[in-house]
Amino acid sequence: TGPGGSSHIRGRAGPPVQAPAPHSLTARSRTRFELDSLTRPGAGAHPGATVLPPALAIAQDRGADGRALIAAFVAGNEVMIRIGRATGHTNEARGFHAPGTTGPFGGAVAAGHLLRLDARAMANALGIAGSLCGGLLEFSRGDGGMVKRLHLGRASEAGVLAASLAAGGFAGPRTVLEGEFGFLKVFCTKWDTAELTRGLGEDFVVSTTVLKRYPCHATAHAAVKAVRDLQAEHSFTGAEVDAITVNGTPRMVERHNIAEPADLMLAQYSIPFSVALALCREARDPESWDERALADPQIRALCRRIRLVPEPKGELGGTVTIALLDGRRLERHAENGMLEAGELADKFLRLTRTALGENGAAALFERLQRLEQEKSLDWLT
Repeated sequence: TGPGGSSHIRGRAGPPVQAPAPHSLTARSRTRFELDSLTRPGAGAHPGATVLPPALAIAQDRGADGRALIAAFVAGNEVMIRIGRATGHTNEARGFHAPGTTGPFGGAVAAGHLLRLDARAMANALGIAGSLCGGLLEFSRGDGGMVKRLHLGRASEAGVLAASLAAGGFAGPRTVLEGEFGFLKVFCTKWDTAELTRGLGEDFVVSTTVLKRYPCHATAHAAVKAVRDLQAEHSFTGAEVDAITVNGTPRMVERHNIAEPADLMLAQYSIPFSVALALCREARDPESWDERALADPQIRALCRRIRLVPEPKGELGGTVTIALLDGRRLERHAENGMLEAGELADKFLRLTRTALGENGAAALFERLQRLEQEKSLDWLT
């Protein structure tokens, strides 16, 4: 890591650097805003923060073109998402933060593809990646939430390290996934090895990737969209709310029912805080999620009036019920709340126009739509 390379750290001015600095820092910045991508159905994976940063860093370092970058990203996702599906989310039931455990595998495959690893070396890269998995969920119990940002950055870094070591002849166990002391048996309480190869080469699971609409945890999106829609239709403010009930999965209630978040990361991880903020601020804007919001007495008071109720059916959807002080009772069934395809350009422009200007942001968006035609990636800085 250091100066003299060909890779760029996203959003940072200055000369290019050597890997692994760019992908590690880029991945951490992506999770800093909680706007990273995920999959539906969920697989405990965040492709945009664990596969794309290492792929882009290696692609720039090796002078690869846009088509090669896309191929590497797809390859990394096909492996990572299938591993995530095989876990059945039981790695998190054991206390591990899933993206920190699946991410190294995806990053290793993406980097390995660009490093032109043969089958033996790629198997070694996966074997090495298995020993670089980690990330604990203890932050969700009350403090130290900043460490969550580290998990995906380290996963991204681990992927490049694993692929680079394999390229140099370093070996890892070929039974890293299904072996007696392999990833699935060590990190999970239950698993399904059939998921590792189901539809491989025919059913491209990268197509299950979705983008967040709001800069908060995915479990809050459905409820946030529901309360925003109800507020737009019935014209009320957060101060007029008496109580809110959110029906969600047992996992949502167990892990994201944080009424008094201690820091900003935990606020973004909290369903009550996310719903409360959405009634008081523009929830789509990352700048709304700041220390002032964390200390806002109205948002804090509203958090304490939001109750989560477990509902086994459904993945991340549920029913939101709002009781207003004037006696009105509003109800909306919420689906997953993720970004729809037609909203992508608007989100991109909203997030980039301040730095690039209206025309610059629009030009960059259009260029990215033709990434497979790009012969160089040096312009992605």
